[in-house]
Amino acid sequence: MLESKELNGIIIINFKGTDRFNAHITEPVKESLLGYYNKSETKLILDLKDIRFIDSSGFSVLLAAMKAANNQNGQFKICNVAKDVKELFQVLQLHNVFELYNTLEECIESFNQN
Repeated sequence: MLESKELNGIIIINFKGTDRFNAHITEPVKESLLGYYNKSETKLILDLKDIRFIDSSGFSVLLAAMKAANNQNGQFKICNVAKDVKELFQVLQLHNVFELYNTLEECIESFNQN
């Protein structure tokens, strides 16, 4: 369901085998994402390149990951957000909460600008 790799100290997570981030998968995804923030200053990118739909439980997991990152002086960024999903971020005013990037490359580069 989730695949991870590390690049220059940044953990990159993406979904495998699904295009929906909904209640059916939120609990294991939440456990996995929060597990990365067991240590401080974790830098994590969630790549949504294959995700075409997120429901309220998926957004709840994203908010929990952001909170965990903030509590551990870490960073949580999101990239490759599909147009329809990005519209949901905007309707929910979450585009003001999360750092959203069009591409993985832009997202990785943003860590060098901080």
